[in-house]
Amino acid sequence: MNELTENDDRIISANNLDDSEENIERSIRPQLLDQYIGQSDIKSELQVYIQAAKQREEALDHVLLYGPPGLGKTTLAMVIANELQVNIRTTSGPAIEKPGDLLSLLNELRPGDVLFIDEIHRLPKIVEEMLYSAMEDFFVDIVIGQGPTAHPVHFPLPPFTLIGATTQAGMLSAPLRDRFGIVEHMNYYTVNELEQIVRRTADIFQTAISDEGAHEVGLRSRGTPRVANRLLKRIRDFAQVASKSEIDLEIVQYALRLLKVDDLGLDDTDIKLLKTMIDFYNGGPVGLNTLAANIGEETDTIAEMYEPYLLQIGMLKRTARGRMVTDKAYLHLGYTPKQK
Repeated sequence: MNELTENDDRIISANNLDDSEENIERSIRPQLLDQYIGQSDIKSELQVYIQAAKQREEALDHVLLYGPPGLGKTTLAMVIANELQVNIRTTSGPAIEKPGDLLSLLNELRPGDVLFIDEIHRLPKIVEEMLYSAMEDFFVDIVIGQGPTAHPVHFPLPPFTLIGATTQAGMLSAPLRDRFGIVEHMNYYTVNELEQIVRRTADIFQTAISDEGAHEVGLRSRGTPRVANRLLKRIRDFAQVASKSEIDLEIVQYALRLLKVDDLGLDDTDIKLLKTMIDFYNGGPVGLNTLAANIGEETDTIAEMYEPYLLQIGMLKRTARGRMVTDKAYLHLGYTPKQK
């Protein structure tokens, strides 16, 4: 098993889901903005944009959602489609390999429908360029035939809304980014918001959970709803085997101790990353490639999955020379901060 596959199996990973987890994720997803917990500013803006588009009987302007994995970008796209009362087609950047794949998706859209492309930063360049006219003027030009018989065909499209999601907004080309009229940055969730999500999910699972238990799960969920729901599912297993009628603080702490998730939501890999920087590089600065080689992870994995949260909670900082561990990380791991 390679490093990336191992990483995907982390209990607190916010990335790939297997089929059974995908079904569970779908069942606990909110359907409307009123049911969507968190991202208050984004919701307020979207309510205005959606209401205005419906009043004008126009397609909503194209939407770009960006931020770390697991914050609800896919769910929000589906909520937008529900609020607009239109159909949604979902795909991902790597799945659209050639212009014909994109044309097939666009051809199935009706006026006002939503096309959702996850990992839109991974679109092939030739497909991305085809999107420009589709987004801006609702048409694509394609070439039919080969050689002397080849001829261009103007293919009109119904007005539609493209919703793109990415964890790496900086990798989007300027021409593509500029064609999105609505650009929203998804932020990490507060502990209070995660508590609400945990209680809502527990209700759907028909599982009782105490206020203290919900708070503890929210506290250790890395500001990420997907992580909160994953932890809750595992803790529910421990509670069931222990014949607990309610998920209380005691069973939450016991389960998370066995799952090696500490009181800030850090797992073994986070700890390994920080300790490697302290023990071998005096806390940094350390280059990303060097760090990846030391802990046996891919650079993209570190940059997308570990760094954002460690930066958010102030355990790591970026400098022009590389990554550095902060005093807060030293103290959390039981080290004495180095002298300035």
